[in-house]
Formats: sequence, structure tokens, C-alpha cells
Amino acid sequence: MFKGQPKGLFALALANTGERFGYYTMLAIFMLFLQAKFGWDQAVSSQVYSIFLAAVYFMPVVGGILADKIGFGKCVVTGICVMFLGYLALAIPTAPNAAGVALMIGALALIAVGTGLFKGNLQVLVGNLYDDPKYASKRDSAFSLFYMAINIGAMFAPSAATAITNRSLSKAGLIYKADIPALAHQFMNGTITPENTEKLTGLMGQMPDTAIQGMGLESFCPYYIEKLASSYNMGFAVACVSLILSIAIYLGCRAWFKHADVNAKQAKASEHYVELTPKQTKDRIVALCLVFAVVIFFWMAFHQNGQALTWFARDYTQSFAEGWSRIGFNIWALALIAVSVYTLFGVFQSEKKTGKIICGLVTAALWCGAYGIYKGLDNPLEIYPQLFQQFNPFFVVALTPVSMAIFSALADKKDEKHPDGREPSAPMKIGLGMFVAALGYLVMIFASKGQASPAALNGTVSPDPVVPTYLMGTYLVLTFAELLLSPMGISFVSKVAPPKLKGLMMGLWFAATAVGNYLSSIPGLLWKRVSLTANWGILMALCVAAGLVMFAMLKKLEAATKD
Repeated sequence: MFKGQPKGLFALALANTGERFGYYTMLAIFMLFLQAKFGWDQAVSSQVYSIFLAAVYFMPVVGGILADKIGFGKCVVTGICVMFLGYLALAIPTAPNAAGVALMIGALALIAVGTGLFKGNLQVLVGNLYDDPKYASKRDSAFSLFYMAINIGAMFAPSAATAITNRSLSKAGLIYKADIPALAHQFMNGTITPENTEKLTGLMGQMPDTAIQGMGLESFCPYYIEKLASSYNMGFAVACVSLILSIAIYLGCRAWFKHADVNAKQAKASEHYVELTPKQTKDRIVALCLVFAVVIFFWMAFHQNGQALTWFARDYTQSFAEGWSRIGFNIWALALIAVSVYTLFGVFQSEKKTGKIICGLVTAALWCGAYGIYKGLDNPLEIYPQLFQQFNPFFVVALTPVSMAIFSALADKKDEKHPDGREPSAPMKIGLGMFVAALGYLVMIFASKGQASPAALNGTVSPDPVVPTYLMGTYLVLTFAELLLSPMGISFVSKVAPPKLKGLMMGLWFAATAVGNYLSSIPGLLWKRVSLTANWGILMALCVAAGLVMFAMLKKLEAATKD
């Protein structure tokens, strides 16, 4: 798995891990922040969230064009510095007025620009390492490992955000209750019903500080909103720290990948450079654009994790976990389980008997540690909406070696009909990923059966919430889809992109993601207008349609990669 990879891969992957940890810590609570601080409904907050995600993934187009001229390394370092300023501005507590909105928008713009300079160009550096024929056969596995490293940072992010916000609330004599923000805003703007006033009064009485319990709703509502928003600001500040670690790793290990930091003119002088004919260049660009068009719909469906799936976690899912599902809400137990997957593979892949024994003992110790944590958890265990977002990165980290082993075994099955092995091509994996993503929303349709519409709830939570395992299952299925689509798509772009246009093509991959991210606001716009099953059904149908289109274009796409 790790054997035979260039050292530069690990340096670049770790630098990206730090940056992604900060980004996903911010993203885990960003939607909750928008609704808590400003009192925006799902339609407005979804638009802001989706426009931000679209900007984050569109700016790599600009970053790629710039990097093709001045170099990828310069853009990466500049991007980290710009992102740092953006997260710093976002961490500043402000009043929920026009000035507060303006500062937030400015901060989001800086984060988007900085990410555009950093994200795509760092991945081009990874791809350039594999232009060397010595490493060319390891390109797909390298991007799987790189993608796993991204998700290590993302896996810890929701728990970090939760711990920071809870600590900040505790200092203010408060605890988190999912329906207080919406009810508090209803009270402050005079739209609250008598039943919701009674419910809000009951929730105020659950605060741990007796002084707060008796302060009255007129004082409690603005106080709770102010302290909750400030606690989210503290969560955003974590990204600044993680960026410092990223730049330290990047600069400290630069010698490992310096040779990959070349623009198109420099690459042309390399012995590994291959000049394409105009027809080959055109065919490759067309093939890439067709893939970009299809993956738009995957990202539209996938990036409901911070929107519709988080709202479902908050409003329709039990606020506690019982039995075996509790282990999924302790990040340290998940981390031990994830590491144990790799040590277990070491049992079979170690060349020496001593290595196999050591890996076996470490695996057993990790499982014992995870079980010990599980046994010490409360039953039932209180959980928070944002914690569901740690399942996707956990599954990515834990399942990456499994997917790599499966595809490696298929690649080794060579015969006369399949001289290169039976491993599916990258375009085929992308098509399969679309169908798997559709199954994820089929799970959500079953989860939503019999539930009231969001409009009927009117800011409250469901009286009959579902068990957490529905969302856990959905994230598992969506992760299978992501492993088929995202790392393979990035690898496909780095392999097929014409040498003179590597930065631009990687940027356009992210631009397709940007379009999908903006379209992810559609379920938010429909949230209070249609039933839950209708919303999930739309996402499911789009994934199926995109998968069918991908398979219809398969021969054309595979031909372009062989030119």
C-alpha cells in the first residue's frame, strides 16, 4: 500500500491534512452558525452555504491558470497565507447586523480565494510526482492514499468543533439544545406560537446555571444566541492553527517534492515530457469535460452533509445513541478502529513473520482499546447534529485500504482478453459511483417514511425521531460512492490532462464541483415546500440519470485515455 511511493506524496498529503482539518472544522458548524446567529431560514442559509462552497471549488480554475504560468509552489504558499487571513476574520465575534454580515462575507471570500490557490495546485504537484515512469503505475493508489489523508483531517473536525463550542457554552452557563436557536429567533421577532413559548421556557429551565433559568425569555434569548454564535467563532479559529502546521510541513519537507514543482515550459524540457498532437489534445479535453459534466450531480447530492443531512440529524434524528451505535460518536474509538484496519492489512502484507506477529498484536490492542472506550460510554449517549459529519471521513480512512486491495487484486487478474487486468477504468468507476450514491438516498427515503414535513415542524424537532443508524448507513453508502468517484476522478484528470493545461484542467475539475456545490442548495430551497421523501427522491433520480449518461459515454472516454 505505502511501499514504493515517493516521499513527496507523504509530505504533500500531510500538508493537505492540516488544511482540511481546519476547513472541515469550520464547515461542520457553519450552517448551524448561520441559522443561530442571523436567524436565517433554510432557504437563505442554504444559498449562502452553497455559494461559499461553489466559490471554494470554482477558484481553483483561477489558481490553475495562474500556476501554469508562475509555478504551483508559489500559488500553494500564497493560498495558505490568504486562507489564514480569512479564517482569522471569521473567528472575530460580531453583532448580527449588516457589519457582521459584511465581515463574514469578506472572510468567506478570502477563504475561497486562498483555497483556489492551494487545493488544486497541491494536487497537481502530487500528480507530477507520477509523471516519472518509475512511479506511473502507482498513480491511482497514490491518489487514494492522498484522499485518505484529506479525510484524516476531516474525521477529527466535527468532534473538535463540538468540544470547542461545548466548552465555550459551558463557561457561559449554557448547554446546547438543537431547537433553542430557531425558537429564540421566533421569540425575538414576535412570530412564536404559545406552544413554542412554553417549550422554549422549558428548555431555558434545563440550563445548568440557576441564574440563567430565572432570567426570563426577554433576556435569555439574545444571551443564548450571542454565546452560541461566539462559541462557533472559537471553532473557526481552529483553522488558523491547523494552517500554521500545514505550512510548516510543506516548507520543511519541500526538498522531497521540489522536482515536481514545474510549470508547463519547464516540464517540456523534462525527459518524461510527451508532446500531444492537436487531435489528442482535443480528444482529451472533450473527455475531461464530459466527466466534469457528470460529476456535477454527484457533488450536488454528496454535499448535503452540511445542509439537508445536518437538518435531518438535528430535527428528525434522536439526540442520543444507544447500544453499539454509541461507538460511532466517540472520535477516539473511531480512530483506533481506523488504524486497526491498516495494522490488520499489515498481518497479510508483511514480508517477515516478525512483522506479521507485531501487526497482529497491535491490531488486537487497538480493538481492545476501542472496546474499552465503548464500554465506558454513557448509555444512552447524548449526541450533536454535527457529529454525524465525522462518519464519511472515518469510512474513507477505514475503507481506503479495502478498496485499494480489491482493485489491486482485479488489476493482477490478467489474461488474453484482459492483458492489463480486470480493474475497472476510472470512467467506469465514476459511473458506478453515481449508482451507489443513488442508493444512499434510498436509505433516506426509508428513514423519512411517516415523518412530518419540515414546514409542519415549524422550527421544532420531530416528536418521533428516527434512530441514528439511518444516517450512519447513508454516510456509509455515500462513502462507497465517493471512493469510486473522487480519488479516481482526480487521478484521471492528472493522467489525461494535456501537459500545457494541467493546472487549468485540475481547476475545471473543481469548477464542476463548484457547480454541484451551488446546486446543492436546491434541497434547501425546497425544504419547507415539499416532503422529505420528495427531496431525497430528486437527488436519487439525478444520480441514476448521471450514471446512465456516464455509461453511455464509456467507450469514448476510455479511448481518449489510451491515445
